Amino acid sequence: MLVLAVGTYLLRLSGPLLRTRVSFPPSAERLLDVAAVVLLTALVAVTALTEGGGPADAARPAGVLVGGVLAWRKASFMVAVLAAAATTAVLRLI
Repeated sequence: MLVLAVGTYLLRLSGPLLRTRVSFPPSAERLLDVAAVVLLTALVAVTALTEGGGPADAARPAGVLVGGVLAWRKASFMVAVLAAAATTAVLRLI
């Protein structure tokens, strides 16, 4: 476990240390920025729309949508999470 912890620390430390030594062309930097957004969007979509290998009920995407809109509108994290959970719970009760 100690070896994994040290390895993780060194891997994370390599980013700031190598940032000044490694440069990418502007087109590659734009691609990396877009790739991060695409990967995060795909992760949210898969998590929100699927459950146990099949499609999720309508309550889960609605809750994710409410939480996402509140986060986009810069609501606090706790408010966004509680509103998303409440939306999902109410829709499942209905």
